[in-house]
Amino acid sequence: MRFVATGDWQLGMTAHYLSTEARPRFHRARLDAVKRIGEIAAEQSCDFVLVCGDVFESNPLDRAIISRTFEVLAAFTVPVVLLPGNHDPLDAASIYDSHAFTSRQPGHVHVLRDSEPFEVRPGVEIIGAPWFSKRPQGDLVAQATQNLAEAAPGKVRIIAGHGAVSTLDPDRESLATIDVDSLKTVLREDRAQFVALGDRHATYAVDERIWYSGAPEVTSRREDDPGNVLLVDIDAQSHASSVEKMHIGRWSYLVVEEDVNSDEDVSHLEQRLAGIPDKDSTAVWLILRGTLSTAAKSRLDDILDHATDLFALVSLWERHTDIAVVAADEDFAGLGLSGYLQESLDELAETAAGEDLSASAAQDALGLLYRFARSGS
Repeated sequence: MRFVATGDWQLGMTAHYLSTEARPRFHRARLDAVKRIGEIAAEQSCDFVLVCGDVFESNPLDRAIISRTFEVLAAFTVPVVLLPGNHDPLDAASIYDSHAFTSRQPGHVHVLRDSEPFEVRPGVEIIGAPWFSKRPQGDLVAQATQNLAEAAPGKVRIIAGHGAVSTLDPDRESLATIDVDSLKTVLREDRAQFVALGDRHATYAVDERIWYSGAPEVTSRREDDPGNVLLVDIDAQSHASSVEKMHIGRWSYLVVEEDVNSDEDVSHLEQRLAGIPDKDSTAVWLILRGTLSTAAKSRLDDILDHATDLFALVSLWERHTDIAVVAADEDFAGLGLSGYLQESLDELAETAAGEDLSASAAQDALGLLYRFARSGS
C-alpha cells in the first residue's frame, strides 16, 4: 500500500510582503504544487493522497480559491483526504461547510470531520484528528487514538494529525501539544502503523514511523527543508514501512548575509545575486553590514534596484542591517556642484558624520544627492 503524505498547502496565502506583480505567481505556484502531487500519485501508483491540515490559509476565503482548488483536484485519479487544521478548523465559519465547498466538492475528495475510522480503500483506515477551533483544549491526536484496538491482520491504519509535537519545543502554553510517547505506544501496540503530521512546514522525522511531510511550497524564510511531499509504503502483512522524500517546490526564500566595506564587496554581492537562479520565484532578505563611501553606497543602491526588478522580493532586513555611509571628498569631485547643492552637501556631510538619529537620514540623503548629481552630470 502506497500513499502521498502532504500538508500545509495554505491555499489562498496572502504573502503581503511580496509585490503586487509577484503575488499572483506565488498563488499560482501553490496550485501548481497541488497539481504535481496528483501527477506523482498517478506516476507512483499511489492509493490515495493524505493532506494533514491547513489545506486553506483561512476559513473566510474568496470562493474563486475553492473553485480553482477543485479544478486541480478534479484531475486526481486517486482519493484525496483532507484534515482540517488550525488555519481551517471545523468551527462555525468553516470553509468545509461553505456552499462554495459543499456544492462543488468532487466525489473523490473527503474531509475528515471526526475521528471515526475512514476506510479510504479496502483494508486501509485513516484515523483523523481534525481541529474544531484555533485553540483546542487538549491533545487531539491522543483523544483520537485512545480507544483504538489492535489493527486486524492484513489491515493498515494511519493516523492523521496536525500540530506541534512534545519533542520539538512546542508552545508551553498550548494544550494541543501532541505527546510523542503516547503515539509511540500506539505504534508499538500495532493499533496503527504510521503517523502523518502537518503544521511543521519543513520535512522532519519525529520517529521512524512518525513524520512531518512539510509544506509543498515554501511559506517562510525560517523553514529549513520546505517544498517536499512524502511517498509512504506500508506492507499490509508485515506492517513494515518506508518513506521517500520528494521535492516538488519551485519557490525559494533566501537570507543573504554580506559584509560590505568596499567597492569590491559590493561587486561580490552583485555577483552573488546574479548567480541565483529562478529569480522571479525567489524572495531574498538581505543582511548587510559595513561602512561604504557615498559612491559605493550609491552603486549598491543601483544594484538592489536592478535586483528588485528581477526577484519576487528583495528586502533589506532592517533589524539586522547596519550600513554606515562616509562622504569622501573624492565621491563628489568632478560632479560640478556649486551654490545650493554644494551647501547642502557640506551640511549633510557634517550631519552624517555624527552619531545621533539624524546621521542615518543624512547618510541616505547624501546617497540621493549623489545619484541625482551623477544622473545630471
